[in-house]
Amino acid sequence: MNARLLAGAALTALTIGAALTAGSASAQGLSGDMVKIGVLNDRSGLYADLGGEGSAVAARMAAEEFGNKILGKPIQIVTADHQNKPDIGSNIARQWIDQDGVDVIVDVPNSGVALAVQEVTRDKKKIFLMEGPATSRLSGDACSPTGFHWAYDTHALAVGTGRAMVQEGGDSWYFLTADYAFGHQLEADTAAEVKKAGGKLVGAVRHPLNTSDFSSFLLQAQSSGAKIVALANAGGDTITSIKQASEFGLTQSGKQKLAGLLLFISDVHALGLSVAQDLVLTTGFYWDMDDEKRAWSKKFFDKFGKMPTMVQAGSYSAVRHYLKAIEAAGVDDGPTVAAKMKEMPVNDMFAKNGKILANGRMVHDMYLARVKKPSESKGPWDYYQILRTIPGAEAFATVEESGCKLAAK
Repeated sequence: MNARLLAGAALTALTIGAALTAGSASAQGLSGDMVKIGVLNDRSGLYADLGGEGSAVAARMAAEEFGNKILGKPIQIVTADHQNKPDIGSNIARQWIDQDGVDVIVDVPNSGVALAVQEVTRDKKKIFLMEGPATSRLSGDACSPTGFHWAYDTHALAVGTGRAMVQEGGDSWYFLTADYAFGHQLEADTAAEVKKAGGKLVGAVRHPLNTSDFSSFLLQAQSSGAKIVALANAGGDTITSIKQASEFGLTQSGKQKLAGLLLFISDVHALGLSVAQDLVLTTGFYWDMDDEKRAWSKKFFDKFGKMPTMVQAGSYSAVRHYLKAIEAAGVDDGPTVAAKMKEMPVNDMFAKNGKILANGRMVHDMYLARVKKPSESKGPWDYYQILRTIPGAEAFATVEESGCKLAAK
């Protein structure tokens, strides 16, 4: 009897030891024996060209640099379309995390959707890499310990384009604003910079997302007499509003100028230089700035057939930094990886000595650019003249200025 008890005790001890060993191994490795990356964005609507499949291609390029493996385990990339609807975006994020084993969510243009997904990833303690959404709230009052705002935000756009155009004499502004979280924040941030620079606000009108007819809004802007008609919208809405402003002859008198507050190279490509020429914009990336950017962008072009937007380039950079952090930490646990990401500088073709603040804002240089005239362009995709570099510390708000409650922790 004693022998049997001893044998049972020994077996129990072995079982407990094995369980502890397995638990320790799991804690030191990867959940699900892989890293699963979910690229969530608009894949069929007005923001598809600025992110879409191009962001997935960029994420795959980052994974390829690691041989599609991390800590000896595979990297898998999945995609989904949030259709610019916050409920759909948050439901996909929840299913990905709870049922499909997704470790990190990437991109998510549309600030309304991103704010909803931020809530899910915060609650689930999962990493959220935001390259597509613009609202500065994502690293402000809606910040998360595991959320990272990467490529740009409304504060940086306002500092760049808003300040520059007031300094050039555009001291009265009228806003055409997309009527949701992104447009509201971009208008608010730009208005604050315009006032700070000595300009004044004449008025504003808000339009629904994915508007096909801007005529009534443009007529109101034209009759306002404002020197600057500011487009606080993006993607297809920006393209349509600029085309229709050109048809209306809004800028032909020379008394009014358009300001594309968020303009992507994909928008310029769709518009053509004859329509887009001389527009001033702020960007976090341009493919033709140096040899490293040109080399990476050529690889992207060979895979995708288009030059990358700053969202797509940012998706590569953020995923690469995330994978480097897992490699350094030895785990894919969200809070652990987040802490490691904030410790490490960002050095790649997108950013040099980028710094991640406590609120998840990745601080890097931004660039003020002018769209070239057709006669100035040397060929396809040669669209921008870089006017000046905006240092990251000037472009982005500090943690204290952002309103993020993590700042005090």
